[in-house]
Amino acid sequence: MKGLYAAGFVVGKTTVARLLKQAGYRLQAVFKTKEGAQHPDRDAQFGHINSVAGMFLAAGDRVVSVDTKKKELVGEYANAGREWQPSGEPVAVNGHDFPTGVPKAIPYGVYDVGADDGFVAVGVDHDTAAFAVNAIRAWWYNVGWDRYPRADRLLITADCGGSNGNRPWAWKARLAELAAETGLQITVCHFPPGTSKWNKVEHRLFSFISISWRGRPLTDYQVVVQTIAATTTRSGLTVEAVLDTNTYPTGVRVSPAQQRAIPLQKYAFHGEWNYVVHCGPIPESLRDKAITLEPIK
Repeated sequence: MKGLYAAGFVVGKTTVARLLKQAGYRLQAVFKTKEGAQHPDRDAQFGHINSVAGMFLAAGDRVVSVDTKKKELVGEYANAGREWQPSGEPVAVNGHDFPTGVPKAIPYGVYDVGADDGFVAVGVDHDTAAFAVNAIRAWWYNVGWDRYPRADRLLITADCGGSNGNRPWAWKARLAELAAETGLQITVCHFPPGTSKWNKVEHRLFSFISISWRGRPLTDYQVVVQTIAATTTRSGLTVEAVLDTNTYPTGVRVSPAQQRAIPLQKYAFHGEWNYVVHCGPIPESLRDKAITLEPIK
């Protein structure tokens, strides 16, 4: 408009908007589609995950999708979205968010693909590998143990980064502890870098939790847990939630000797993404033998 004024034209915002529309322009928000450079085996890894998951489900074995949801401030802080309230009576919250020193809720989700239900452990300390595996442990003892009493295998699909990333040895070491404790052979398939939104826990669990607490201040941890547990969908999704008050120190290292002691066996296809953690020691011959199709029992 300033440019038109400088050229001697008098025009209002309505006329400018009309002319822009005639020229094919519209007001639009940014669209998150760019994922950066794609790994050349991105689609092949998707196919591998689908094949292994299908194999597990067909055999009656369990498949879960896991991840950490965005951390949330706990207290009288604004939450995105809107909620029905009496006219002129919005919920009052703090005018500013001060993240430093404010308690945070760390929701770690476990989505059971076959059962179409979710489990969330809400942490209060740090998002570490120990916290992630303890959330899976909580799911197993609260839900999985009773639901699948004869299960001896578990498939976990997870992102490549974060507390359940494919690189940290702490994640694998903690999984080995869980496998030994439960007797489960745990297979893990990681989504390629930059593709976390395809992990089922994101769009089948976390998206509905965000809807449940939209426009509501998460005033304390109990509200966080109760709001998550109240999440349902028309298709029948239900969610169980627990509070994890344990402390999880950061910077925990796994020595080379401890790494070697992990009973881990890799798939032939991208063994850094796809591997099996056995529930007990395995012969060196199996450790060095890549899995080509079925996980070796």
